[in-house]
Amino acid sequence: MAHGEPQKIDTVIVGNGPSALILSYILHGHIPYYDKCSPHPDAILHEKLLRLGHDLLDLDFDFLTEHFSGSRFSYSTQALPLNVLLDTLVRPLGETDDAEKKTCIRWAYEPSRAVAHVVIGQARSAGGQWVENPVRASLDIGTLSYAGMISLPGYGFDEHYQRRNGRPMPVYLRPSRRAVADYVAEYPYQVGIADSIRNGEHVEGISRRGDSFYVASHNILCKNLVLASGIFSEVIQPRPLLRPLVDLLANQTEPSADPLLVIGSGFSAADVMISSPPDQKIIHIYKWAPSTSPSPLRACHHQAYPEYAGIYRRMKLAASVSPKHKDKRPKYGRIMSGFESSRDWNATYEGLPNTEVTGVQATDNGLAATVTLQGASKNELPFQRQVSGLAYVVGRRGSLNYLSPVLLGQVLPADTGSQAASAGMISAQTLREKANEDLEVAPHVFIIGSLTGDSLIRFAYGGCAYAAGKIMRNAAESDQSKEELNKPKSNGVVKVCLGEYETPTSSPKIPAMNGLDGHESSPMSLVERSYMSLDRRKG
Repeated sequence: MAHGEPQKIDTVIVGNGPSALILSYILHGHIPYYDKCSPHPDAILHEKLLRLGHDLLDLDFDFLTEHFSGSRFSYSTQALPLNVLLDTLVRPLGETDDAEKKTCIRWAYEPSRAVAHVVIGQARSAGGQWVENPVRASLDIGTLSYAGMISLPGYGFDEHYQRRNGRPMPVYLRPSRRAVADYVAEYPYQVGIADSIRNGEHVEGISRRGDSFYVASHNILCKNLVLASGIFSEVIQPRPLLRPLVDLLANQTEPSADPLLVIGSGFSAADVMISSPPDQKIIHIYKWAPSTSPSPLRACHHQAYPEYAGIYRRMKLAASVSPKHKDKRPKYGRIMSGFESSRDWNATYEGLPNTEVTGVQATDNGLAATVTLQGASKNELPFQRQVSGLAYVVGRRGSLNYLSPVLLGQVLPADTGSQAASAGMISAQTLREKANEDLEVAPHVFIIGSLTGDSLIRFAYGGCAYAAGKIMRNAAESDQSKEELNKPKSNGVVKVCLGEYETPTSSPKIPAMNGLDGHESSPMSLVERSYMSLDRRKG
């Protein structure tokens, strides 16, 4: 715990992921403007933007996006309007053309508008959860987003690729997680914001002190607080019955012939299976409710994302097998992709949809365990399997436990459960209702990135622009007030020009994103767009 006179700074940003980096870039004085020389293909939006006459930090988002629902352009139906707007300006052709790299934004460096700030994140280098690897999965698996969808302002992924590889980046590249981690770690140095980034530091004890915030862990006093810690920092832990299975792998000195038990129905579960050796046996327990709660893997087209489509196909085929024949393997008739043909699925994969583990008994001197399983129908008899370990990958959550209880209560919605509030555990839905109203969720407290419920990097720009606009405006008003106090009364009053529009973020109540590409999660939507980008790894 730091002591002495607190360091005073205008803004503290908690979290060092992509959204924090975008905001820091703007607060360093890099201001986005609509580029009239590169008009948006949506003529209605173009005409509205021509009326602005100022930057993109002070906008009437509802006015600018009110026609989106009836537009012939494929605007996201799930992201917040301000995030959709900035996304389509950054990459107006982003979902259909990865080669042209057209943008409608011009960045201007205006150092006089810079605001003193610090970015504090727990990840060992800039990038947040991109540089963390809490799941036992390969860092060489390709991302779901194309490279253009994860580029940050001032130094795009294509430029980084050229620098690292000495050749132009291919179109429609799905970079590996390792490559993305390298890119975001290098980003602050390339755009000149590294002086404000503090990595590998744990923040705690933030409380409101008068009209400021006190960060006890760092002995800092700030005027504005930006929460950019995301919703992926905490891995959901297994229930007590399953915890002994987690330790089995650590006890093993050589590969086991027994199957690995994987529990989960999303991308992290698929990553574990994709990362496993081809001869690794897998017992896969997953939720199967395609009509009400489909796996996100369902949206993956077999040509664009063959590995994820292949895992989903295994899940679907296993679910179609009669519960009376659990020891029979489904037969596969369709021509398999390269990934699917890389292993003998009949011999290595057993899918058990909607199955529950009801018992665990350690065997082989703690190197394996026998698990008792119960199918969805209670009329079925329990059955047993021998396993070598457990990969429990059912999701992640964020945490706001670095806020004091009083401040946490101001940030969270009033109807948040007491248990969730005390734990500070956050999902995509937790702050979504407040984000629909305003990203300033409490006086001078802003949320950006996946905390808003929009978990894609491409949708981080809007929240960052909004927060930066209000922070810069507050700083300008504060500076002018100081100037007014120091001026003789005879000098008159100096007016502050704040732009043509107010800056509401209020919008129709849009639930947190569940369509992987930012649209409704119809399995046909992706097929029709074929190679449209997805992104499960958020900002």
